[in-house]
Amino acid sequence: MKGTDDKSESVEALAGKVDARLATSVRRVPALARELAYEADAAALLGVCRTLRDAPDLRFQMLIDLAGVDYLHYGLDDWQTDSATRSGFSRARGAQHGPPDPDAAGRFAVVYQLLSIAHNHRLLLRVRCPDTAEPAVDSVIDVWASANWFEREAFDLFGIVFRGHPDLRRILTDYGFIGHPFRKDFPLIGNVEVRYDADKQRVVYEPVSIEPRTLVPKVIRDDNRYDPALKK
Repeated sequence: MKGTDDKSESVEALAGKVDARLATSVRRVPALARELAYEADAAALLGVCRTLRDAPDLRFQMLIDLAGVDYLHYGLDDWQTDSATRSGFSRARGAQHGPPDPDAAGRFAVVYQLLSIAHNHRLLLRVRCPDTAEPAVDSVIDVWASANWFEREAFDLFGIVFRGHPDLRRILTDYGFIGHPFRKDFPLIGNVEVRYDADKQRVVYEPVSIEPRTLVPKVIRDDNRYDPALKK
């Protein structure tokens, strides 16, 4: 289709401009069709971001979104559950076997969604945190002011520290919350539960009282499509 071809050509034209400006600082990574994605090293992040924003042929003036990523379970052939088996519902990529290593390098990353209003282009930029034990990257607030609350959210939910952020505090969980709930090894039921105590007239924290559940999608093969009479 002509529209699809035009879109692909536009993406490749943009890739050529990015490569011309940042060939030694970024690497193109796989993306969905008609989308463009690059990865940069943490040490080069601020320089890359400023070039993407200021270069006349790029002009990515707007940071649309910023999100943390935890690759702990990425590539596992099956979810770790109590009842699921490899013969069940297809759930994963099937590229990695064995238990994940929580200390493996590159476990945490930050993804930036950029928009060029001037040229009507979009680009995804990813940077991996070099240190898994203490994941950290530079704050991009001085490049895009909209990063402020996005970075606080990634800090709160993933524990990623943004160096140079002027007010890096939790933004969604309580100030006394322990842990980071979007990490893959954080328990689904949490560590504590909250309720209002009428006698103490205040909110109290207590150990979790609910039983853990295995949230696994199941395929129920019990309808007329599987009637033995239909098999000929």
